[in-house]
Parts: sequence; C-alpha cells; structure tokens
Amino acid sequence: MITPSYVRTMAAYNAEMNRRLYANANNLTEAERRQDRAGFWHSIHGTLVHLLWGDFQWMSRFDGWDKPATAIKDSDHFVEDYAELCAKRITADANITAWANKVDDAWLDVDLTWFSGAAQREVSAPKRFLVTHFFNHQTHHRGQVHAMLTAAGEKTDDTDMFLVLPGMVP
Repeated sequence: MITPSYVRTMAAYNAEMNRRLYANANNLTEAERRQDRAGFWHSIHGTLVHLLWGDFQWMSRFDGWDKPATAIKDSDHFVEDYAELCAKRITADANITAWANKVDDAWLDVDLTWFSGAAQREVSAPKRFLVTHFFNHQTHHRGQVHAMLTAAGEKTDDTDMFLVLPGMVP
C-alpha cells in the first residue's frame, strides 16, 4: 500500500537522484547533452526536459502547479536553456518535497479525475496508483539518462535506493 511515508521517501530519492544526474550532465558540453543518443526523447537534455515536464504535469493535478502549455509530443522542448532547466529542476524538487510532506492518507484515499491529453479523454484513477505512476515515470526516464551519461563516459554513482537514502530505510 502506498503510504505518506512512501511518498516522502520517493520525493527524497527523486531529488537526490536528480542532483546526482545533473552533476554528471554538467560535466558535458552543450553539444554532448543535446547529442541524439537514440533515447525515446533523443538526448540527455531532451530526456531531462521531458522529466521536468512530466513532473509539472502531474503536480498540476496533485498540488495546483501551473500546467505546462507544451504538448506531450513536444515535451522535450518545454525548457530549451540548460541553465534555466537546472534552476527549474532544483525548484521543482524542493516543491515536490514540500508537497510530499503534506500528503496524508485522506488525500491518498481519493480518486483523481482529469482530462488526459495523451488519452484524449477524461480519466479517473486512485491517487495512490497515480502517485506510484508519478514516481515510476521519474525513475524510468532517469534510468535512460543514467545510461546515456554512462555511454558518454561519465562515472555515475550507485542508484540503489537503500544506498542512496540509507537513513530512510524503514
């Protein structure tokens, strides 16, 4: 069962892994970050941008953030400037952590209904399920970035949650 503790743990993991991946991406040139590396969102930059877009999309539903005006098919262009992307990532992670600290069982027990641009219809689902999807989406695409960074020659650290957040192991 997804609990408030799970939400806080995943928010902390998300923020730390983003910090680590951006530290590695900062070692690359702009051209290296934008090089097509055969990922779904093509490049390291494009995948990092899509991740941020997804976070904004879900947090607009979960916590009232501004919904991105960019469509999903163009989500890898949500933020073009790398310095702006880095700043928005830091702010987003802090805001996700603040949201996670407010989540309680009563909030998780309610279904969420929204219009899905991807599905082109109204969708309803339990928030517990959607929060799982939210964090899974982050982990999935960070894994792609991790692989691209490794292929680019960056030495990346461990990604195992129990090693990344040893003080948070229940």
